[in-house]
Amino acid sequence: MPRLSEVITALEKLWPAERAESWDAVGTVVGEPDQEVTRVLFAVDPVREIVDEAVKLGADLLVTHHPLYLRGTTTVAASTFKGRVVHTLIKNDIALHVAHTNADTADPGVSDALAGALDLRVVRPLVPDPTDPSGRRGLGRICELDHPLPLREFAARAAERLPATAQGIRVAGDPEAIVRTVAVSGGSGDSLFDDVRASGVDAFLTSDLRHHPASEAVSHSPLALLDAAHWATEWPWCELAATQLDEISDRNGWGLRVHVSKTVTDPWTAHAASNPTSSAMGAPN
Repeated sequence: MPRLSEVITALEKLWPAERAESWDAVGTVVGEPDQEVTRVLFAVDPVREIVDEAVKLGADLLVTHHPLYLRGTTTVAASTFKGRVVHTLIKNDIALHVAHTNADTADPGVSDALAGALDLRVVRPLVPDPTDPSGRRGLGRICELDHPLPLREFAARAAERLPATAQGIRVAGDPEAIVRTVAVSGGSGDSLFDDVRASGVDAFLTSDLRHHPASEAVSHSPLALLDAAHWATEWPWCELAATQLDEISDRNGWGLRVHVSKTVTDPWTAHAASNPTSSAMGAPN
């Protein structure tokens, strides 16, 4: 069996920490370098439900996309939510490793996995990494559909292919507009509108779109918007990352058992749809 330090070295080659944004907090959070690793669990969020799942599974290593501590802390007391996570991990000899923005820009990375889930052909990064001479790394992806679809059908595909959440898929744009090219970005994407408009794509699929940036985006162009749940746009990366580690394990003869959590950790748990009538289409008085 490999030691944790060996597995972490392999993961760091996939997602080097130096490629993370300066504000990010990636790398190993908890773990004894010499401990043996036999079972690994991938998930989006390092929350209590996922840690409990790792304990039940008998995992030695939990790899998450989102950091546990994105900002500094002065305590890991078990009386706090995140402190309890740390205590549970240590008591059960489970290491925690985070790959966040360094996984976003990787080749392949979070947006490649999102494009794959939607059956899109990746053409190039939306925001290329200037340090990558191959032009393959970067934030977001510009993609093409094999066959053009009306926006409503593409939205239905996204709702079907991405993990189910209470939010589903919100859409802005003419439902009958034809979509041939799409920009995708896993996670929050409304800071990328300038790049999306410059790319000339028909639609942009991401998450956490705010009112004003979205309103301005559709006012400036016929760009269609598809807003999915944050967790749902990043979960496909867990399957991609697990496959990558499986391949590394096979090459090294490690025999790791690699799992992907299917626990939905999107914070929104229900959706009550509006039901406007023909006589009351405006805002309430």
